[in-house]
Amino acid sequence: MYLIIVYDVEVKKVNKIHKYLKRYLNWIQNSVFEGEVGLADYVSIKKQLNKIIKKDIDSIIIFKFSRRSYYEREVIGAEKNRLTSII
Repeated sequence: MYLIIVYDVEVKKVNKIHKYLKRYLNWIQNSVFEGEVGLADYVSIKKQLNKIIKKDIDSIIIFKFSRRSYYEREVIGAEKNRLTSII
């Protein structure tokens, strides 16, 4: 599945979430990650994020797509971190 994850969390948690998500996904811009993951990784990501955040203060939104081809991405302005395909 293809994920886009955006988050708005307390400042002290930003680096922790950033480092964690970087293990699974591509960093796109501040507080935004995207990439392809399997079901087991998706479950792990959700479980760990739930451990890190305070649900009454922090917010994380996960957009799930069966495949990347089901959405179109358009960047206006400077692209912070280009996705690259390694073959």
